[in-house]
Amino acid sequence: MNRNHDTRSVEVTTALDGSVLIVSVRGDLDLDSTPMLTAELDRAMAQTVPSAVIVDLTEVAFLSSTGMTALIETHRRIGALAVVSNGPATTRPLMLVGLDEMLSLHADLDTALAAVSS
Repeated sequence: MNRNHDTRSVEVTTALDGSVLIVSVRGDLDLDSTPMLTAELDRAMAQTVPSAVIVDLTEVAFLSSTGMTALIETHRRIGALAVVSNGPATTRPLMLVGLDEMLSLHADLDTALAAVSS
């Protein structure tokens, strides 16, 4: 399963690695673009029941509070959520608001996959 959505500020791509749903985000995750992320998560999870979800924010240049809220809501809904966050645009805001204590944050996709597979 591969699917892409583009808006002016964000691209969301989904793929399966075994039973793990990987959602990769590129661009700005802001008030206007976060609904694309949530819609793609909803669509992908309606088609399959993943054992875990990884949201890869490696290529996110801006992460707003609405983007963080989408991560929280996804975590509450499915539980097994890992986030790949390795830059100041994503890691710093997540840590400032304490989401590093709620979410499973990882520096790269391989580490996140290993964490949700164990």
